[in-house]
Amino acid sequence: MARVTGWIYEKECDVFKWVNGRLQHRLLDKYFNVITHIGGATCTILTTLLLLLTIPADLKKFAAAGILSLILSHIPVAISKKCYPRKRPYLMIPGTKTFSNPLKDHSFPSGHTTAIFSVIIPLAFIHPGLLTLLLPLGLSVGISRMYLGLHYPTDVLAGMILGISSGIFSVFLLNVYLVPYFL
Repeated sequence: MARVTGWIYEKECDVFKWVNGRLQHRLLDKYFNVITHIGGATCTILTTLLLLLTIPADLKKFAAAGILSLILSHIPVAISKKCYPRKRPYLMIPGTKTFSNPLKDHSFPSGHTTAIFSVIIPLAFIHPGLLTLLLPLGLSVGISRMYLGLHYPTDVLAGMILGISSGIFSVFLLNVYLVPYFL
């Protein structure tokens, strides 16, 4: 088992080094430094609250699902960061490129990636065509976390899975259990 785990970690580090080291370019530096904040708490919370206040009444349940999804998805994020205290790659991999104010908490899973996917999935239920715009946005946030030296690929993958799962679950929960009682 240790052999398999070691092999996976080695491959993961190869992917991380490619994104963090070989992909570097001054235009990507600017892009990823901006796009990463779209997955942050401030942006995701404000976006879902703004949508809740501005979209038509029949679509508000999707904004509410985004808020619920953010809340639900960050419970396992907080628990995982405590139970699996994985050090961030810039602390473990020599030569990792980092940018201003690298985070000090644990890396697994990526909270930014979790947050962006937990918001975009309920929005995609409003109009599935939105996914063609929102999915690249979510993937960009995930890649930015590696580009900035803050997360391993499995941190980002776990964040995607948590965000997508909580997004789907929140839409289901609001549609089946909560919304019928408030109509």
